[in-house]
Amino acid sequence: MGSIVLVNQLLTVLRVRRRALFRVVGLFCVAVAASSLVGCSLPQVQAENRLFLDLSVDYLDDSQLSEIEFEGTPVGGLSALTYDRQQGVFYALSDDRGMLAPARFYTLTLTLDSSDPNSPEIADLSVTDVTELTDASGEPFAPGAIDPEGLALSPDGTLFVSSEGVASEGIAPFVAEFDRSGQLIRQLPLPEYFIPDSVGEAQELGVRDNLGFEALTVGGLGSGEPYRVFAATESALQQDFDPDTDSIETINCRLLHYVVIAERSQIVAEHLYRLDPPPSSLTISHGLVELLSLDGASALNLNGSGYFLALERSFGASGFGAKLFQANIGSATDVSTLTYLRGDLDGIDPLAKRLLLDLNELDFDLDNLEGMTFGPRLPDGSQSLLFVSDNNFRDEQKTEILLFRLRKTPS
Repeated sequence: MGSIVLVNQLLTVLRVRRRALFRVVGLFCVAVAASSLVGCSLPQVQAENRLFLDLSVDYLDDSQLSEIEFEGTPVGGLSALTYDRQQGVFYALSDDRGMLAPARFYTLTLTLDSSDPNSPEIADLSVTDVTELTDASGEPFAPGAIDPEGLALSPDGTLFVSSEGVASEGIAPFVAEFDRSGQLIRQLPLPEYFIPDSVGEAQELGVRDNLGFEALTVGGLGSGEPYRVFAATESALQQDFDPDTDSIETINCRLLHYVVIAERSQIVAEHLYRLDPPPSSLTISHGLVELLSLDGASALNLNGSGYFLALERSFGASGFGAKLFQANIGSATDVSTLTYLRGDLDGIDPLAKRLLLDLNELDFDLDNLEGMTFGPRLPDGSQSLLFVSDNNFRDEQKTEILLFRLRKTPS
């Protein structure tokens, strides 16, 4: 931890000279320092290669979940997905606020048909267990007190869960660690300006209603340093949002970067993630719904890389849409000292990102995609990537798993 504190102090002193630092040290060093907080060397590579990896994503198959009820709970609202490699199962978080059944996550099993190793398909998808989320004393969360949206498995075998909170009711969001039985272990620290300071038109600070911590991932894996937790809001905080320009201006989400150890955790940086403009003027909702650290893609061997996949989801007159981006934290400005981020943001750099796949170009209708995770390696050794849709507990929608292949492409 000594090296982490020292580097954080150095970055604080040099923050005002950040642009000069980038020119001297180079973008690659900053990317590694921000993501793994360790030293780096300067390989002779092009700037574009320092920012992004050469990746390809190929659609393989999709399957709908047949279960509509399991052990007395309605199976739906699946807003996050994570893979347990040791157990060979997936955990899917329901965003039910405890109104239909207690807050919970499901265990899913997925079997692949690899008779054609070049084009595996989903042979079976089923629910095998349900686990209730409880507070530190083992009691269920009160109905409406939690809005679970993000889920990530840690190297310790624990689960991190993010809740959007309920801004309209003055209920604070959180990022918290739970054990496998679903019991709360601890909450991670949260800046006060993320917490709604009031309700309705009187609110001036904090997450907006249903636009809080939707994206959650664990990173820094294999770096030799403590692992990291990254949590991002679906859209701008109240104080960062201008309703008069929302339809035409880009929106800045906030991303918190935590370092986590056994006894404690701390925020080491905060960055902006800038949404692409809405797909049309008829868009009703548009936001960042998932982040996935590429450290977790075992087939890519990117330990402590600082690279992410980012899923942006939209809904409007033409239905649901989704775009998958590759993002890099390395050149992003630390904004952890800035409570307000509205207006002229010249000199503040968000995460660099590049479109990887427009899922609307696939040959089927998308539903409400909200969760994303890496799965097992595919027969050809490449990395599987899976998405899950949130059916909003509506009969006209579906709970669907999409299967893709993710791999590096020759440079």
